[in-house]
Formats: sequence, structure tokens, C-alpha cells
Amino acid sequence: MGIDPVTLIAALIVASTPILLAAIGELVVEKAGVLNLGVEGMMITGAICGFAIAVDSGSPTLGFIAAAGGGAALSLVFAFLTQYLLSNQVATGLALTLFGLGLSALIGVSYSGISPPVTPSLDIPGLSDMPVLGPILFSHDAIVYLSVALVAAVWATLKYSRVGLIIRAVGESHDAAHALGYKVVRIRVLAIMFGGACAGLGGAYLSLVRVPQWTEGMTAGAGWIALAIVVFASWKPWRALIGAYLFGGITALQLRLQAAGFDIPVEYLSMSPYVVTILVLVIMSSDRNRAALNAPASLGKVFHATG
Repeated sequence: MGIDPVTLIAALIVASTPILLAAIGELVVEKAGVLNLGVEGMMITGAICGFAIAVDSGSPTLGFIAAAGGGAALSLVFAFLTQYLLSNQVATGLALTLFGLGLSALIGVSYSGISPPVTPSLDIPGLSDMPVLGPILFSHDAIVYLSVALVAAVWATLKYSRVGLIIRAVGESHDAAHALGYKVVRIRVLAIMFGGACAGLGGAYLSLVRVPQWTEGMTAGAGWIALAIVVFASWKPWRALIGAYLFGGITALQLRLQAAGFDIPVEYLSMSPYVVTILVLVIMSSDRNRAALNAPASLGKVFHATG
């Protein structure tokens, strides 16, 4: 039994979408100079919020909106602690992940074993029926196209708009941005909320589309992979898309290798996406000067307004 490359590529795109959404949100957060390690917690919170609302309302759309709101709400906790109470960003992000995992497990107790409403695909007449390109490009749901549109929007905003210039200025030198009159804390809080909303959407995509059910801890490290992809991408949106699709491709391939009955231990196949991610990061980080050059200069540093 072989592997159909068309269905493999289509599955690659679906597998990549949750990580891409979380990664592009975190990229904006880090561009603003904030390191939020709570992506996993925001994703799993979005997963249960989206699942619960979709099941209770019967509307996947409301589920995705609720997921974005849940992720953004949890990110506000992080924003308050790090931007107003000046807590350590690394420790606070780790605590946020643990809190999100615990909160989602508590909320999700009554939702185990329930199937959510189906998220419809946007089948485009004429295009969806094309051989090869139809299943790969034109037979996905709206969130897949939204994720790619977000990458394009973030790239254009950061590169060409005044808003993007301000975000980059705050991330490079918060003191200089403050001296120019920019509200550093307000800008960072908004960036953090955007990252939380994107992570929540990614989590909901897992529970409503990719694995249409609720399972405790179902993100299974996707938030950490998203964080790694931001570094792999050198804080550039289009590279983040490539990184997410690389990871998604390996994930989709290992699932199909298992289904095809290849004589490879399941444990090796399951760990392969994470091993490849680590190897890529090691290669990318081997040039320390280049990595330091691309990272926002104020990343992870506490800002305290002096005037």
C-alpha cells in the first residue's frame, strides 16, 4: 500500500495550520520585544473554549471566535503580570502554560467523547474539481486560508506600515521608543493579545478540525514547536510559514507511513517531527552572530518607564 502524494500534501497543510497560527501570533509578540512561553497554555485554552462553544451552540464559527477570545483573555493575564507588575517573562510564560493545561482539563471534563459540529470546506466550483491542484489548494476550510492570509498581513504590516514600524521600534529599543512618545506598554499588551488570539485559533483548529474531539493535553507540544519555528524563521513571517509546513509535512508523513504498514517502530515515527525540529534549530543556531542579529534587541527585557 503506497502513499498518495496529493492527499499527503493536502494533509500537510491541515497538520501545519494550528502551528502556523500560533507561530505567526508569537512572531508579532516577539517583534514587540516580549517573550511569551505560554503559547501551549493559550492553545489548549483556545482548544477547549472553541470546542465547548461550538458544541453548545452548534456553530463552528462561534467556536473559533470564542477560541480567539479565550486565548486573548489568558494572554491578558500574562500581559498584566509582565508589563504592569514587571514579573519575569520566562517564569510567567511557563506558569501560563501550566495554568492553561490545568484550566482546560477542568473545563473539558464534561466534553470528552462528544463530536463537535463539522467545519465545512470552502469547495470552490470548478477549482475544487481540478486534478491534483483542486484537493491541494481549493478544498480546505476557511481557517486554512485565514492562516496564510494572516502571514501575508503580518508581513506587509511589519514591513510597510507605520504600525509595523512602531512594533519593530518597541522591540528593538523600548527606551528609544518611549522617548519618542510611543506607549510601549500599551503596544506590547496589544501585541500579546494578538498572539493569544492566534494561539487560541490554532488550538480550536486542533479540537474542531484536525482531531474533531476533546482530549486532555491534545496540543501535545504544538505550542513549543510554534515557539521554535519563530526562531527557525529568524522572526520573518514567510519563513514561519515554511517552518510550519515543514513540521506539518513530517507529521503527515509519519502518520501515513504508519497507516501504510511500513516496518518502522511507531515510537520512532512519532518522535520524528520533534527530532527534525531540534536538528533544524541546532543548524540555524550554529551561526550565533546571525541569530543575534535577527532577534529583536529588547526581546525578553523588562521595560520600566522612567518619565
